[in-house]
Amino acid sequence: MNFAPLPAGVFTELARTRPAPADVALLRSALHARRLLLLKALLVRVHRHREAVDATVFRRFEDSWHLLERAESRNPDVVRDVLDYPTTGAWLAAALAEPVGPALDRHLARLESVAVTAALRADCSLDLTVELTGGLLSLPGVGRQTAGGGRLRIRAGSRVARLHPEGPTPAAPTVLLLTDRRVGTLVGRGPGWDGLHTLPDSTARLDDLDPYRVPPGGIGTPPRTAADPTDTDPGVWAARWRGAQALLAHTDPGRAAEIRRALRAVVPLLPHGPRSLGATLRSAPGAVLTSLPAGAQDMAETLVHELHHSKLATLHELVPLYRQGRAAVHRVGWRSDARPIGGVLQGAYAHLALTDLWRRASTAHAAPRPWRSSAGQLFDHMHDQVGEALTILLESDELTNEGREFAQQMRRHHASLGAAPRAAG
Repeated sequence: MNFAPLPAGVFTELARTRPAPADVALLRSALHARRLLLLKALLVRVHRHREAVDATVFRRFEDSWHLLERAESRNPDVVRDVLDYPTTGAWLAAALAEPVGPALDRHLARLESVAVTAALRADCSLDLTVELTGGLLSLPGVGRQTAGGGRLRIRAGSRVARLHPEGPTPAAPTVLLLTDRRVGTLVGRGPGWDGLHTLPDSTARLDDLDPYRVPPGGIGTPPRTAADPTDTDPGVWAARWRGAQALLAHTDPGRAAEIRRALRAVVPLLPHGPRSLGATLRSAPGAVLTSLPAGAQDMAETLVHELHHSKLATLHELVPLYRQGRAAVHRVGWRSDARPIGGVLQGAYAHLALTDLWRRASTAHAAPRPWRSSAGQLFDHMHDQVGEALTILLESDELTNEGREFAQQMRRHHASLGAAPRAAG
């Protein structure tokens, strides 16, 4: 894919960090094209190394592929939604990076979970038995079933599915109801069932269940690890989300709407120190990984910051903005460690979005007075740092032609924000 197909104005709009529904739609299309490409690459790799893949794993992989095709023929929109869920991207990246052997075989088993999720959401008739990994069946974007044995029988049809754990002791089945066939909404109840919570007034999930939500060993330095349901209070997270949405709605309604449209998951991390820390996986755009923010303001700023990491990661797959493999590193104001040019661009972009937000918050009469005051101070502090990072980018020879144009558009927007604004009274 290259720069030419981008509609006029979208590239500039994205560089300015301002929300626009057309931009979200374009990035979603790019993300889906990328997922299909990676999924096909995995299929080709499995067939190329068929003799090295465990025979049972290969058969299950083939059966799952055919089930995914059957679900796609019944409800392509639902299957697209499953494939585009953030953890599907994390799984594909992990599987494609794993050398052939037992570890890859374990990743290949995940396709069964993806296909079963798609088939259940598409209301396919099913009668099959699946092998469980660690006694769990994970349904990405929906929830998980825990069973004592190693197998689970699934019977589904007419908007109702029953999950029957196999084992020496009979157990009541979990029942999954398809409450909305058009979008494939599943609601479950029964022993061993944990469903994901949906964040208020959105379709985003609070995902503290998926095994691919955070890489093994954590993310970042020092590594931040995933919180489990025992560490997570959905009511508290919902309150933070609702408070952040209210702040953004009073300050920058377009950003509030963009977050509701673009974010698919919030992944709780275990706290590390007094400050909340956010992160984004390049392979899983649309998911915000964060420890619990201290309040609505911290949550709003984290969501805006991490959403722009997702947007830029997806755009870079569509239009390469910098060249890979260079060894040069650069100092930026918001980090203590030197960063490669890709890191400088990512940080400048996310902080430009925050600078734009803080400028609006500091002058928004409807915003709470404490946020107006702190936003002005944060704007003043970060505006200069973003300007210095943009100079590094524009003086570098590591950007592509499109990356240079993107950085120039970022600089124009940065200049348009001006000096520190005068706070509203």
